[in-house]
Amino acid sequence: MGNVLGDEVMAAALIDRLQHYCHIVNIRGNSYRMREHQDWLRASPEHQREGAAT
Repeated sequence: MGNVLGDEVMAAALIDRLQHYCHIVNIRGNSYRMREHQDWLRASPEHQREGAAT
């Protein structure tokens, strides 16, 4: 993160402030994007060829 903001100390301070004023929500399980990606992989011809080879 220091590379993005140019200063690691400032990046750490920014993250500290964000965490202090925010509510952190832990979401478990796969996201919709991951589900769509896994469905796409199952339907892709490359994946089907690999499954047939094993």
